[in-house]
Amino acid sequence: MADRVLVIGSGGREHALAWKLAQSPHVKHVFVAPGNAGTADNGKISNSAVLVSNHTIVTQFCKDHNIGLVLVGEEALLAAGIVDDLRAAGVRCFGPSAKAAQLASNTSFAKAFLDRHGIPTARWKAFTNPQEACRFIISTDFPARVVRARGPAARKEVTIAASKEEACRAVQEIMQDRMFGEMVVIEELLQGEELSCLCFTDGVTVASMPPAQAHKRLLDGDQGPNTGGMGAYCPVPEILLEKINDAILQHVVDSMRQEGTAYVGVLQTGLMLTKDGVKILNFKCQFGDPQCQVILPLLKNDFYEVIQATIDGKLCSFMPAWSENSTAVCVVMASPGYPGDYDKGMEVTGLLQAKELGLQVFHAGTTLKDSRVVTSGGRVLSITAVKEDLMKALAEANRGVAAIHFKGATYRKDIGHRGIRLLKQSLYVSKGTSRKRCYHSEVGGFAGFFDLKASGYDDPILVSQTKGLGPKLQIAQVCKRHDTIGQDLVAMCVNDILAQGAEPLFFLSYFACGKLDVEVTETIKEGIAEACRNAGCAYLGREMTEVTGVYSSGEYDLAGFVVGAVERGQMLLRLQRADEEDVLIGLASSRIHGRGFSIIRKILLMSSLHYSSPAPGSCGDKTLGDVLLAPAKMYSPSLLPVLRSGHVKAFAFIAEEGLLEGISRILPEHVSAVLDALSWKIPEIFCWLYKEGNLSEEEMAQMFNCGIGAVLVVQKELAQHVLKDIQRCEEAWLIGKVVAPCHTGSHVEVENLLEALQLSSPQHLLNNTVVESPHQPRKNKVKVAVLISGTGTNLAALISYAKEPGSCAQVVLVISNKSGVEELRNAARAGIPTRVIDHKLYGSRSEFDSTIDRVLEEFAVELICLSGFMRILSSPFLRKWKGKILNASPSLFPPVRDGNAHQQALQSGFKVTGCTVHFVLEESSPKAVIHQEPVSVKAEDTEETLSERVKEAECRAFPIALQLVASGAVRLGADGKTYWKQESQSLCLQEEKRDCTSFPVALEPQENDVV
Repeated sequence: MADRVLVIGSGGREHALAWKLAQSPHVKHVFVAPGNAGTADNGKISNSAVLVSNHTIVTQFCKDHNIGLVLVGEEALLAAGIVDDLRAAGVRCFGPSAKAAQLASNTSFAKAFLDRHGIPTARWKAFTNPQEACRFIISTDFPARVVRARGPAARKEVTIAASKEEACRAVQEIMQDRMFGEMVVIEELLQGEELSCLCFTDGVTVASMPPAQAHKRLLDGDQGPNTGGMGAYCPVPEILLEKINDAILQHVVDSMRQEGTAYVGVLQTGLMLTKDGVKILNFKCQFGDPQCQVILPLLKNDFYEVIQATIDGKLCSFMPAWSENSTAVCVVMASPGYPGDYDKGMEVTGLLQAKELGLQVFHAGTTLKDSRVVTSGGRVLSITAVKEDLMKALAEANRGVAAIHFKGATYRKDIGHRGIRLLKQSLYVSKGTSRKRCYHSEVGGFAGFFDLKASGYDDPILVSQTKGLGPKLQIAQVCKRHDTIGQDLVAMCVNDILAQGAEPLFFLSYFACGKLDVEVTETIKEGIAEACRNAGCAYLGREMTEVTGVYSSGEYDLAGFVVGAVERGQMLLRLQRADEEDVLIGLASSRIHGRGFSIIRKILLMSSLHYSSPAPGSCGDKTLGDVLLAPAKMYSPSLLPVLRSGHVKAFAFIAEEGLLEGISRILPEHVSAVLDALSWKIPEIFCWLYKEGNLSEEEMAQMFNCGIGAVLVVQKELAQHVLKDIQRCEEAWLIGKVVAPCHTGSHVEVENLLEALQLSSPQHLLNNTVVESPHQPRKNKVKVAVLISGTGTNLAALISYAKEPGSCAQVVLVISNKSGVEELRNAARAGIPTRVIDHKLYGSRSEFDSTIDRVLEEFAVELICLSGFMRILSSPFLRKWKGKILNASPSLFPPVRDGNAHQQALQSGFKVTGCTVHFVLEESSPKAVIHQEPVSVKAEDTEETLSERVKEAECRAFPIALQLVASGAVRLGADGKTYWKQESQSLCLQEEKRDCTSFPVALEPQENDVV
C-alpha cells in the first residue's frame, strides 16, 4: 500500500526531497509544508498550509491525512524536538532527535563533543562575555576570525572576519543584540578545500553519500559576502577524496551512540582539507542546501526504501547505490540584494524552456501569484544538470540559467571551478633526445619543443594519453621477456588517441625499479624506439628512477605518455553520430591486451600449463608466454587516412575494456549493436581461456577482445568501400550492425560466440572437454561462508575475488560472533547475507558451534574461510568440516603458537617471514598447507610495519588458496596432507604458480606429492 508523505520546509532542498520521493512506487502523494511554487500541484506533489511550528497541529494533520512518513527539512524544527513529538504520537518521522540534533544546533556542544572523542577540528573557545571573547581573539597565536552564534540564527549565524578587529566587532554586535543567544564560539580560520560529506545512518551503520563541494560566496572567483550557498557540484575529484578518511562519519555516529544518543537520519559534516589533515568545520542534521540538489539526482535506489531501512535500523541490508559515471552541478539564482535586503514579487519566466533542455529546476524562494511564478525569497531557484563529467554538467546548468529570467537575477558562472582546476593539473615530460620536429631545451630540465607549424597543421587540437601495462607487465617479468613490452606501451597509447582522429607527435616514458638492470632497460628502450618509428612519432626521451625498498629484484614499473594532434574539423565526434543500420567493421587483434591479463594470471594458477609450456593449438614452437606477450597492433599508420576521409563515424580501440564495453562507449544511448562472432576469426588462445577459466560467453565478451582489436562505425552504403581500404593493410571484417535498443537491455550483443569458439578450438581441446551448449549451465560455483570477529580481516579480498570472472567460489554468507562490526556492513554493501551468532549467549562451545553448523547448512555452504575469527572451534565441528575449512596464519609454518610472530621474526633475525593459508585440522600440520606468501624482513622494520605487510600478503594469498580448493586443484587427503590434482608436476609446477603472483621465494614443504 502506497504512503502519503509530508515534507516540512519551503526551500530548494525540500523541493528536491519531494521530487525524489515522488519517484517511488511506494509513495502515493507528497505534501510539502509550506512549500513553494515548484511544489504546488506538481503531479504527486502539492503544498499544505499546516502550521509547522506547532507540533500538536502537525501531529493532528498527519493523523487526519493518513501520513505514513514525515521528513523534516528545517533544522530549527529538528532542534525544537519535532521528531521526538511526532514519534511519541505514533507518527513515523525521519530525522534525529532534539538531543542528537545538538550537533548542528549547539556549536559549543558540537565542539566539545569533537574534543572529547579526539576528532580533529579548528581550535576554539566559547564565551558569554564579549570583552573576554575579544581579548581571546586578539591574544591568540592563530587566526581566531570565525565567530559562531550558539544555536540556529535567522540571518547571521556565522561571521568569517577579514581581520581580528572585524571579528571583535562581530562579537559586540551579536552579544549586544542577543538575537543569537547568550553565547558565541570563537574558532580558528582554517585554510584549504572545503567539502561536504553526508551519510544516511540508523545509529549504527553509516552509508556515505558521494562528497559534494558547495560555493558559499556570492560572486565568481569566491568574491563577495558569504551566503547559504550559490551552487554545488557532486562528486568531488578523486584527488580530493584521497585525503578524506572514510571512517570520520562512522567515528561521529559511534561516539554519539556511546554517549547514549543514537543519531538516526542524515548527517552532514563540513570538512576542511588542511595541510595538517582533514578537520571538521560543522555539522548539519539534514541535507544541506544546495548539496541536496546535487546528491539526490545521483541516488540510484528508491529514496523511500532507503529512508525506511534507516528508520528501522536495517541500513546494513539496504545500502544505497550511486551513479558512478555522472556528475551533478547546481547553480543557484538569487534575488538582487541577497544576502542582504531584497525585493520580492518579481515574475520568473523561462522555466519551461529550462525543463525542455532536460534540466531539473528546484524552487526555493518562489510563490504563485495570479498563476504566475514570482520571487519570494533570497535564493530563488536551483538549476541542476547531470552529465558524464563536471565541465559538461556546468555548461548545461549555465544553459538553463540563461533560459530563465527575473529582474536582477544574481548567480555564479564558475560553480565547480575548484574541481575543474584540479582536473586540469599540468603534466610533466621527461628529458630526452632530439627527434624530427622536436628540439630539446638548451637550459636543461624536463622540457622539449615541438614545432606544430612545421608539421603542417593549420588549426590543431592537441590530444594526450598516458598508460601503464598492469598485470601484463608482471607476466613479462616472470617470463623474463622484455623485448615486446615497450612496443606494447607505445601501441596502447597511440591507438587510444587515434580514437579522436589524432596523429601521434611525440612519446615519453617513465621507468622505475629497485635496482637498475642495464640490459633490461636498453631492451625496453629499443622496443619503444622501434614502435615510435613505426607510428611516425618522435621518442622525446625517458625518465628512469631507482626506488630502493619498493621493488623486489627483477621488478619494475613502466608508463608511457603520448601527445598527438588533429585538425579541429577532423575530430571524431564518437557518441553523437552512430545511427541504426550503420555497420561495424572489426580489425584483427594481436590476441590479448588490456585488463584481461588479471583473469589470465588466475586461470594459470589452476591450469596444467605454465608460461614456458607450448602454446595451445597451432602456434608453432611458441610458448604460452610468447602468445600472451604479443604486443598490441599499431593501427595509426594504416587507419589515419581512412579516419580522415570523413567516411568513419566512430572508432574504438578495444584495450582496457572487453569487446562489450569497448563498443558500448562509441554508441549513443538510443541505439545498440549486434555482432555475429562467426563473421571473424577468433584466435585459438581465446578458446583455451574459455575452457580453462570455466568462463561464460558473457564473461568472455566482457573481459577479452575475442580477436577484435579495434572497431569502426560506418554508414551502410560506404561499408564495403571502407572495408576494402582497410584490408589493404589490416585483416578486417564486417562484424555487425547498429540496431534499435536490444530487448535484453544490453547495449551490445554478441551472437554465435559459443559456435565461433568451437570452430576456433584446437582439436585436442575439443577432445578433452564437452563445450557447453547455450542451454547447459556452467559448473556451479562452490558456496563459501566467511567467519569473522571484527575488523582486520581478509573479507574484502575474498569478496572481490569471488566476483571476478573465472572465480570458482561464491561468498554466500558472512557470520560474526560480534554485532555491529564494520565487516558486517561491508558484506551487506556487497549484497551478501550476514548473521550474528554471539558466543556469549551460549552455555558451551559445542552449543555455539552447533548453531553455526545449522546456519551453514541452511545456506548449503560447502567451504568455510576463517578470516580474523577469534573463537576456537570444537573437535566435532572440525571433524565434520575436515578439508572444508581454510585459515590464514601470519607466519610461515611451523606456526607461532605462544607469542607474536612478527616480534619473533624481528628478534630472531629472519630475512623472510610471511603468511600461510592452510586447512584447519584438530592438530595443525605443515602438510596441510595450501598456499604461502613470503614477505621480506627489512632492517628498518618495526612490528607494526611488518604486520601491515604480512596482512597485505594475506589478502593476496587467501583468494588464491580459495580458488585452488574451490576449483578442485588442491584437496586435503584422508592422511591430513594437501594434494595437487596433477601430482606429477610436483614442485616445478608449484614454483611456476607462485611466479604468477610475483613472489619468487619458495618456502613450502619439500614433498613431491604435498604442497
